[in-house]
Amino acid sequence: MPPPLKAAAGFGVTLRPMDDGDLPFVAELYASTRREELAQTGWPADVQEAFLRQQHEAQHSHYSLHHADAEWLIVERGGAPIGRLYLREEPQRFHVVDISLLPESRGQGVGGSILRDAIAHANSLGKQVSVRVEKFNPARKLYERLGFRVIEDQGIYDLMMTGCRPDGPS
Repeated sequence: MPPPLKAAAGFGVTLRPMDDGDLPFVAELYASTRREELAQTGWPADVQEAFLRQQHEAQHSHYSLHHADAEWLIVERGGAPIGRLYLREEPQRFHVVDISLLPESRGQGVGGSILRDAIAHANSLGKQVSVRVEKFNPARKLYERLGFRVIEDQGIYDLMMTGCRPDGPS
């Protein structure tokens, strides 16, 4: 069950289950998160787009295999998709497998409000929230503002955690 939206509702945001019809949207969403980085390669535009499609397919396959039991949610505003939230409930925590928004929806507080709602939901159940974040991902600042702390170095990623622990809030 998706987290109840309180903070995010103030942005007119809703969540709905993803279905196969959303795959073109999530492929474009993925590409929007990597285009700027990939542009630095100097590759021709068609090669970049082909690479982005291939990378999305690989990511989707990986998530399908390793996080099949996660809730795959589409973030909508005004009935239009603006992002995705893949959230996996585990015994002691909720793990944010992925959260991303279209470029025009970033930097407005939408992502932070969704995460605040997920943290509040997890806390109400006595659970923490974790996320794996690339070390140079600009979203790290948001996670830190929300109370996430690095608990494990995983190479190019850090595992970050926030929320309730058996001995109290983190």
